[in-house]
Amino acid sequence: MDTREFSLPFYEEVLEFLAGSPSTREIINYRPPSETQRRFSELLDANRRGVLTPQEQDELDHYVRIERMLSLIKAKAYSRVEPGEA
Repeated sequence: MDTREFSLPFYEEVLEFLAGSPSTREIINYRPPSETQRRFSELLDANRRGVLTPQEQDELDHYVRIERMLSLIKAKAYSRVEPGEA
């Protein structure tokens, strides 16, 4: 396994968040920090323009994987919330 993937700040942020045993509500409400969102947007823009370096493509792939994982975690959390509570 490539150890670089675990050194990315977004991985660290998500791991810290999950390690803190967040409540169902906290999971549903989780948003990446603005700096992370900004970087993700930059990478998406560069991808649309076709100017990503191989390293940036790798970084974007990691962001996408984490976003997918978070979406699945949030979906599971939503399924545990009482109707009308979400």
